[in-house]
Amino acid sequence: MLYKHLLVAVDLTDDSHTVIEHATALAKLCEAKLSLVHVVEPISTSISGEINVDEKTLHQERIDQSRTALEALCSRHPQLSKESCQLTFGQARREVHRLTKELGCDLIVTGSHGRHGLALLLGSTPNALLHDAPCHLLAVHLP
Repeated sequence: MLYKHLLVAVDLTDDSHTVIEHATALAKLCEAKLSLVHVVEPISTSISGEINVDEKTLHQERIDQSRTALEALCSRHPQLSKESCQLTFGQARREVHRLTKELGCDLIVTGSHGRHGLALLLGSTPNALLHDAPCHLLAVHLP
C-alpha cells in the first residue's frame, strides 16, 4: 500500500529536521504529497495564574515566535512549499487529527524520543496522536 499524502507533525526543535528528512524519503518512494504542521498548545492558566502576565500578550508572543521558527524550518527544506507548512493553535492530538482529515492525509509522521520515567507515565505527543488516529502513524525514533 502506497501513501498519497503525509502529514508531518513537528515540535520546531532541531529534531524536526530528522523527522522531515525521514518523511521526505518516504514521500519520494510513494510519490506522495507532503504537508507539515506545528501546533501551539495553550498555556495552562494554573501555571501563569501566579505570575502577573497578560495572557493575551503571552499567547500572541508564542504564536509569533512559532510562526518565525516554522518559516525558518520550512525554508531549510525546499520540498516543503510555504502553503504546505501550517501553524495551528490547540491541543496537538485534536489539531493533527483534524488536519489529517481535512487534508485527506493517510499517514502522520512525527518524532519520538522513547521517553522513560515521568514522561512515560504522563504520555507523549506521539502516544496521544496514536489514540483515535484517523490513519497510520509513523514515529521516527530520535536519540
